[in-house]
Amino acid sequence: HHVIEIGDAVCVLPIRTDGHVVMVGQYRHTHGETRWEVPAGRLETGESPEDGALRELREETGYRAGRLVPMPGFYPTNGISAHWSHLFAALDCELEGQQQLDPAERMIVETFTPGEADAMLRAGRIVDGFSALALMYGQLLRVS
Repeated sequence: HHVIEIGDAVCVLPIRTDGHVVMVGQYRHTHGETRWEVPAGRLETGESPEDGALRELREETGYRAGRLVPMPGFYPTNGISAHWSHLFAALDCELEGQQQLDPAERMIVETFTPGEADAMLRAGRIVDGFSALALMYGQLLRVS
């Protein structure tokens, strides 16, 4: 078996106080396209999943969460790696400042109504697995 070792990650579904979903349009070198995604990234050494989620949210979007709600985590590449992603809903988000991107990151921030985000998901326009799963779990949060 081939196994790829990757550190744990966090994935964040940011929802503003008005219910709009915050996403980033991120350029991915692997396929040469910019697609809509939710903030995500690897945990830093010794960082808790909650702290990592809040950091990624702030760095990638400039938003601050009013509260963080854990959702079920997942193995994004289950057949080749034990890589685990912690998933959170960041609720009551408010814009706090500018993005703090790494030099290699290229992304823009946009907000979508829940209906717009759901329509993008249904139309197959959300092709990132982290983001699709976060949005689907987010739909369950709105139902409960």
